[in-house]
Amino acid sequence: MKIALAQLDYTVNHIDGNRRKIVEAIRQARERHVDLVVFSELSICGYPPYDLLHSEDFIKHCNAAISEIAKHCEGIAAIVGAPFKDSKQAANKLHNSAYLLANGAIAGVHHKVHLSTRDVFDEYRYFSPGKELETFEVNGKMVTITIGNELWDDQQTAHSPDNNTSAYPVDELQKHRPELLINISSIPISLDTRSQRLSLFKNTVKRLGVPLIQVNQVGANTDFIADGCSKVFNSKGEVIIECKPFEEDLQIVSILEISSLKPVVQTDSVKSRTPAIHDALVMGIRDFFHKSGFTRATLGLSGGIDSAVVVVLAQRALGSKNVRVLILPSEYSSQQSVEEATILAKALNVQFDLIDISDAFNALKRSMAKVFGRLPENLTEENMQARVRGTMLMALSNKLGYLLLNTSNKSEAAVGYGTLYGDMCGALGVLGDVYKTDVYALARYINSEREIIPANTIAKPPSAELRPNQKDSDSLPPYDILDPILYRYIEWNKSPHEIIDEGFSPETVNRVIELVNNSEHKRYQSPPVLRISSKAFGFGRRMPLVARR
Repeated sequence: MKIALAQLDYTVNHIDGNRRKIVEAIRQARERHVDLVVFSELSICGYPPYDLLHSEDFIKHCNAAISEIAKHCEGIAAIVGAPFKDSKQAANKLHNSAYLLANGAIAGVHHKVHLSTRDVFDEYRYFSPGKELETFEVNGKMVTITIGNELWDDQQTAHSPDNNTSAYPVDELQKHRPELLINISSIPISLDTRSQRLSLFKNTVKRLGVPLIQVNQVGANTDFIADGCSKVFNSKGEVIIECKPFEEDLQIVSILEISSLKPVVQTDSVKSRTPAIHDALVMGIRDFFHKSGFTRATLGLSGGIDSAVVVVLAQRALGSKNVRVLILPSEYSSQQSVEEATILAKALNVQFDLIDISDAFNALKRSMAKVFGRLPENLTEENMQARVRGTMLMALSNKLGYLLLNTSNKSEAAVGYGTLYGDMCGALGVLGDVYKTDVYALARYINSEREIIPANTIAKPPSAELRPNQKDSDSLPPYDILDPILYRYIEWNKSPHEIIDEGFSPETVNRVIELVNNSEHKRYQSPPVLRISSKAFGFGRRMPLVARR
């Protein structure tokens, strides 16, 4: 039996477009004499569909698409992910399901048993669990189909509030004695758990002693980014075939070859971290624009490292002709920053406009003089500069039809080092899940073959340049101290005492955590971010806005 792993980039709610992609992949697989094509979880509707699943029309459209795809499955079988509404049950339950299509019809359906509530997943909001794992005969082979975390080892068991399913997926699988495992998933990229994810699959396969075909979605839908990396594991848990990361791919394997193919060399997860961040963000920008129907991006280019990295990523995602930047200096901006921003814009061949904001800023100060009286200048005037820039960027966006990219990083968002309605404006937070230390790593990676970002942009101390001789370190600990504290508090949920016990200064830890806790109102009004971690602000970390801090 020849099996094709169809790793495709789907668009949420573009059911007809997704159907056409699936049918085209089936056609290509048939030309290559494939017996079974495997697609990812909820491929028919795109992942994640969220509350679209509450729409009856949406479910009917998905069902109609499945029936249409089945007509193309003569002489070839396919496994397609889609929602399933069981109209025969009084409760009219909705399931996250895998359809087995063969002989022009639906040959079988598996309903996901072990639903997930981990991280960004909220499956019990939408789906009811199936009753049990099922095994199907496909081309004479007994195949067990699983969805997402149903294949995870006992070390990461699924939660079941209904208590009607086993907590140990692997134990259930052993009872089925399958000859082949197939897992369809839509797993978001999480750079801090990539190796763990691979280990989960390997451990399960080793325990069962059965080959595994694992097909993951690729592509981005809003904040959700899936890296693909679909795989074939032999019965020893070794990866013998791997689809390309961050790209659509169609890989074919013969069951007879699985035991004889040599394992592929796995990339070192530490060395591949920064390239993966780069590729994820480029794909995230590209899909956000293309799937939303937009083509052109704008941003403010300050001469600082954050906006420098974002403009490079945007140019690589959308092309030079679709990126336009504003360079918006004030009296506090250094000439060097203006020159570096100009050099970078020219190097990328993106259109840029240089507008000094001093006149607009001073006019605003004069307008507020009656209110402020003789009060000394302070943070208010710094924020006013950021809001003048935000107004100009949004005006360009509004007038000329560009989407504004936000350039704030995760470190800044965590401690509230940003201005609401100023530098926090934007339709998409490109670096909103990237700590400052990773931003520096991205800049060095971008420059690894030739200098694109001016070297001094990377080397100079970071500064908002909103007052004379300002540096980020005036308000924050150095980023090589700040980021490890933030990581422990946000990603690992460690308490202040636990972080201090690791050797960090109690004064610094308490100050940082106070900043994080007091900045929740800003994060509530931040743009959606491209998610690359297990604890991105937004769906990944849901904290109360009004609470005792």
